[in-house]
Amino acid sequence: MGTGGTPSGGDTLSVPASAPAPAPAPAPAPRHRYRPPLHPGAWWLWALALGTAATRTTNPLLLALLIAVSAYVVITRRPHAPWSRSYGAFVKLALAVLVIRLLFTTILGSPIPGTHTLVTLPEVPLPDWAQGIRLGGRVTAEGLTFALYDAMKLATLLICVGAANALANPSRLLKSLPGALYEMGVAVVVALTFAPNLIADVQRLRAARRLRGRPDRGVRGLLQVGLPVLEGALERSVALAAAMDARGYGRTAQVPAPVRRATAALTLGGLLGVCAGTYGLLTAAGGTYGIPVLLAGVAAALTGLWLGGRRTVRTRYRPDRWDARAWLVTASGAAVAALLFLAAARDPAALHPGVVPLVAPSLPLWPAAAVLLGLLPAFVTPAPHPVPVKEPS
Repeated sequence: MGTGGTPSGGDTLSVPASAPAPAPAPAPAPRHRYRPPLHPGAWWLWALALGTAATRTTNPLLLALLIAVSAYVVITRRPHAPWSRSYGAFVKLALAVLVIRLLFTTILGSPIPGTHTLVTLPEVPLPDWAQGIRLGGRVTAEGLTFALYDAMKLATLLICVGAANALANPSRLLKSLPGALYEMGVAVVVALTFAPNLIADVQRLRAARRLRGRPDRGVRGLLQVGLPVLEGALERSVALAAAMDARGYGRTAQVPAPVRRATAALTLGGLLGVCAGTYGLLTAAGGTYGIPVLLAGVAAALTGLWLGGRRTVRTRYRPDRWDARAWLVTASGAAVAALLFLAAARDPAALHPGVVPLVAPSLPLWPAAAVLLGLLPAFVTPAPHPVPVKEPS
């Protein structure tokens, strides 16, 4: 067969040596299996449990470990959304709390006696009716240390709340609320989303002023940025009100009067039972009736909320599922809180280091290991979707 014919049988087709090799086909992009995001209520329960654990100790090492745990989870699991940028603002607020608490202790003094005098300020004499308050005087290391320990507790609680704001989508949290709490939930979610949106507006306007060569710091920059921010907040509020009105917000279904009375009685009685049961658990005399009253109050309150949900005529589109990951996240936070409660009862000296005499705090091992259980959400929850990068045209 000639070279110009069609190959057949054992013949082969000769290709000139100068012909370029065919380009390899591009490899198909890997397809990742879609994993739904975590239920927002699980993030809030986890963060509130860490904040509850922070209230049981004044050990600065344990409090710093709680802050590090929450920060690591936020860094690895925070989504790329405007409302998730509020974590830095809560950290700055926590630092402001520390500074203000130490400043007040320096100026107004501390009730903690101390022998290590750091500085002696000029003392201002006060009238007799201001007994117990002083301006100036001795500033001791014991008093400042006690103020630092006490302020770190509040700062850790604020940072845990900031972690919940950065991890939980507020609109999805609103969708997951019971029907009876829908209207109250709207007000809470609007209030929670105000701070992240305000921070995003301030950052955007400051960046625009820097690009135009205008000052964005100081009193002048603050005044010139504040007016557009307030104007944007007003426009957002009007748009939100119009959207709520268009969606029929505030409509309720007709419910018989006996059902309304039963709902009010169960909800009010359940909340009173929860308060009484919690008080019983916190006191030594109420240890016998605390748990039964608390469980009865929770059951009555949940029943009242279920009955109250019959007044709401709204529906849910693709409701978030409370899956095994949500249980694991919630259980990790609850385990941290429960173990620190146990540690505070068994070894209060380790969780509340003394300042008189002034000694360096030590890190208790098994409470520190209990705090590390709060890292579980960083490994069992899905990673946030990466921000798509636009290719240059």
